[in-house]
Amino acid sequence: MLNFLRNHPFAVEAFFAHSLVLTFCAPKEQLAHLLPPCLALDTFDDKLGFVAVAMVQTKNLRPKGFPEFLGNDFFLIGYRLFVKYHSTSGKRLRGLYILKSETDKKKMEWLGNIFTMYQYTTTDIQQQIDGSLLKIYSQKSGIDVTADIGNKQATLPENSPFTEWKQARRFAGPLPFTFSYNPETQKVLVIEGVREEWHPQPVHLVAYDIKFPEKLEGCDLTLASVFMVENIPYNWKKGKLEIWNPQEIF
Repeated sequence: MLNFLRNHPFAVEAFFAHSLVLTFCAPKEQLAHLLPPCLALDTFDDKLGFVAVAMVQTKNLRPKGFPEFLGNDFFLIGYRLFVKYHSTSGKRLRGLYILKSETDKKKMEWLGNIFTMYQYTTTDIQQQIDGSLLKIYSQKSGIDVTADIGNKQATLPENSPFTEWKQARRFAGPLPFTFSYNPETQKVLVIEGVREEWHPQPVHLVAYDIKFPEKLEGCDLTLASVFMVENIPYNWKKGKLEIWNPQEIF
């Protein structure tokens, strides 16, 4: 029964007050081993893979169709890889694979670990808006980020592999799908996200210090882009299970 519940058994909706996403790149060889066999890295120039650190303030998160007053407000931090998946219907899907999930409330940790496979833990999170500066800090998670969200002339990070924001936008996230994999059953869980008016805006990162999950130790991570969205309705469809066919070719 618990395994069934973790398969995202019902649709969920929320409102994103703001979502700040820092995307880092690394040689694909350093990231590929982190994926289950059903997924492949979504790469740039067939050389680089990407890790996104998403910091999201959600409002009224609840099962889809429930009234807003039954929802809860949570801050979420997710570490995700950009990936590709070949579905049983023959479609090639772009999406995300979760490495680690954090939240500011025990309730979200508890519910998240019942209904998803995202491995939530609770951490301390402080956020502050001072003029045009958004500051996000967590001592326990090792996050200290300051972004100038009012800077409309933001340039790409100094060592970004991208030459223009249009290239970087492809790896801004979130992508339409999120994938999980159960090695015992060889089943893939596909969760589709639905949003409207999703227009990520480039942001200037004033300063950052991030302690990445242990899984990423040894990776040569370079900041590739920083994007932000605000005031976006968002929902996730009920999860869909597929039996993975190892013969599928990416």
